Amino acid sequence: MHLVINGEKKEYANKSLNITELLEIEKVKNPDVVSVQLNGQFVDKVNYSTTSLKEGDEVEFLYFIGGGK
Repeated sequence: MHLVINGEKKEYANKSLNITELLEIEKVKNPDVVSVQLNGQFVDKVNYSTTSLKEGDEVEFLYFIGGGK
């Protein structure tokens, strides 16, 4: 399966992946604080394990970090 992850084209041997599996494969640190965008739409964390990825999907891993005074 071919996916675009954070703007980079990648190929995966698995023909069937969900977002939770992809986070594990990509060794995403702190997956609990990562927001995922699939084809421009945010995916609810409760749906990661049930959201199947398809050939050519575009996935963005986003970290929102607070700061300031």
